[in-house]
Amino acid sequence: MSSLTVGIAGITGKFARELTSALFKYPEITVKGYCRDPSKVPQSFASKVTVVKGDAFDTSAIRSFASGCDVVVCCYLGDPKLMTDGQKLLIDACAAEGVPRYVSSDWCLDYSKLELGQLFPKDPMIHVKAYLDAQDKVKGVHILIGAFMDIVFSPPFGVWDDASTTFKYWGTGDEVWEGTTYQNAAEYTAAVCADKNAVGFQKFVGGLSSFREIAKSFEKVYGVQPKLECLGSLDDLFNHMHELKRKNPQDFFSYIYLFFNYYMTNGQTLMGPKLDNDKYPQVKPTSWEDNFRAIPREHLSKAYYVVGQKD
Repeated sequence: MSSLTVGIAGITGKFARELTSALFKYPEITVKGYCRDPSKVPQSFASKVTVVKGDAFDTSAIRSFASGCDVVVCCYLGDPKLMTDGQKLLIDACAAEGVPRYVSSDWCLDYSKLELGQLFPKDPMIHVKAYLDAQDKVKGVHILIGAFMDIVFSPPFGVWDDASTTFKYWGTGDEVWEGTTYQNAAEYTAAVCADKNAVGFQKFVGGLSSFREIAKSFEKVYGVQPKLECLGSLDDLFNHMHELKRKNPQDFFSYIYLFFNYYMTNGQTLMGPKLDNDKYPQVKPTSWEDNFRAIPREHLSKAYYVVGQKD
């Protein structure tokens, strides 16, 4: 099996840490990282990776990072300028240095079915895909995974109330949610990196369940029947989130999770029915129920905060 060098831009982030750990399971892969502060690279794998220091707009450092890579994975997470212009600089560096594949910072619902402005934090992904489509030297890879399960149960998302053991939903509760854990998404991403023929959209899902089914899985695993609380119809959600945004657009976190909830629930961004899970049988999908089994009940709402912290 031929050797492969995978470059990870933003290697100190949560998902990047999970991805680095997953890549170490492939003996043919060497990992190269890029970040502003190499001292933040976890000690558990600092000696196993080569790290180039630089920021997202340092073109010289980015070229040095991209040099010698067979695929570059962007793990940036930030404002629209970083997610759009920062990624374009990485893509330009890949083209200049002969890197054949670029994995965009996606890992989300199927944004290809969105119009610009609908789920506005995903607008940069639409712009970056168009930029990659226009390239003749670099092939784009876009990994879709639905929602990160770890985030769904965190307090900001607003669907799980640990104190009252209540799942809160909009709609009927029968709408299907596609979800994947950070770790599982990283495992699929590592498999894609190792597969030199993997380009374009790659769609992976750990679990497909409605909120009512998720609640049943919770009861099955933890032995406690949770309450279900309907917060209103999807039309109510649409009007509520836009009203909050109109009244106080600066209060971003008061409405952004509602936007994600809406576009995950209304069916517009579902990836199925054709998924790519079967391409990589070495990766076992983690269902919603599997996720519960892996996390003590008292840690469920805190799972997101410890992503990438395992040695």
